[in-house]
Amino acid sequence: MVVTIDPALRAKCPRVALGCVTAEVRTGETPGGLGEAMDARVAEILKLPEPRAVLESAPIVATRAGYKVLGKDPARYRGSAEALLRRVISGKGLPRINAVVDVINLVSVESRLPIGLYDRAQVRGDVVFRAGLPGESYKGIGKYDLNLECLPLFADDAGPHGSATSDSERTMVTGATTQILAIVVALGGVDGLERASQRLAALLMEYAAAHNVETKII
Repeated sequence: MVVTIDPALRAKCPRVALGCVTAEVRTGETPGGLGEAMDARVAEILKLPEPRAVLESAPIVATRAGYKVLGKDPARYRGSAEALLRRVISGKGLPRINAVVDVINLVSVESRLPIGLYDRAQVRGDVVFRAGLPGESYKGIGKYDLNLECLPLFADDAGPHGSATSDSERTMVTGATTQILAIVVALGGVDGLERASQRLAALLMEYAAAHNVETKII
């Protein structure tokens, strides 16, 4: 499986970079240590003098700017990291899904970067990161059909399956997943991307029994 960035998207977002992590994992309930780490990160944000200031961090601002350049309104379609941070600030905490998904959400909140997560067995062929085309849509995880036009998204041979806003049900990670592809999206450049990718790999090994872990910056 090869992951590439579409030249047309790169022309509009010249600093775009991706951090790819592949691994064999064991999904399951959220381990106690991971739950504690998630709670600690939430508490850390809520204890800030101005918790909403995290919404103006450089990666969040860069994601919004990327959406605007591509033609998507970032006030209506938020990057997944911003959506998680807004959930935290509102007092709802981080959801508990399974060990793998929870690791992704934790690193996304820490890095302020959107992260796509995919069951490799459900991905068809190679993956390209591009802007959505007119008429494209898919059913987002736990959501209605998502209008993908102009949205920065991931597409395989079967079409779009993930985005910086919400991934699709087609390639979502479930209890049956054994191999994953996680992609950290940095529309504003590589700063913090290697750190986020390595943090992701380490937490997957610690809490999801990950092995054959590989990371790559694109």
